[in-house]
Amino acid sequence: MKEDTNRIRPKHAPPARLDDKDRTLLGLLAEDSTRSYAELGNLLNLSPPAVHERVKRLRQDGVIKANVAILNGAKIGRPLLTFVHVDTTSWAVTRHLLVLKELPEVEEIHTVTGESAMLLKVRTRDTQALEDLLERIHSIEGFKGTRSYIALSTYLERGPSPVASE
Repeated sequence: MKEDTNRIRPKHAPPARLDDKDRTLLGLLAEDSTRSYAELGNLLNLSPPAVHERVKRLRQDGVIKANVAILNGAKIGRPLLTFVHVDTTSWAVTRHLLVLKELPEVEEIHTVTGESAMLLKVRTRDTQALEDLLERIHSIEGFKGTRSYIALSTYLERGPSPVASE
């Protein structure tokens, strides 16, 4: 059967089955992914090979998507954090906006409910670079408008918590 390539939304897999050790391991890795399997094993009361097998399974199940360095935007020359709400003429235009993922200033792209069709998280060097980025967005066919919200301070920025919800 042919895969539907015209979908805007990615297909969502069911949640992985995680026990308390998996959740603790994920929390430890989220704090510092450079910890060795031996160190993680000591913290979890597991052998290093047992930790390795859990990490391998969590990667295969898609729970761990990647091990990455979290960069400081200001220190790499992009201190201006902005959330851009993008309005389009139709949902079909969303596909056209996905070309924005090629731009290094664009960190996240989300389809959203409400008055906007999409929400972008972008980091630029200054307001002129933000204006240049907005000009690129305005040139996309089917684009209708944007509203930009510049972050003055960031108090919390993190991924999802592995703690089980009650």
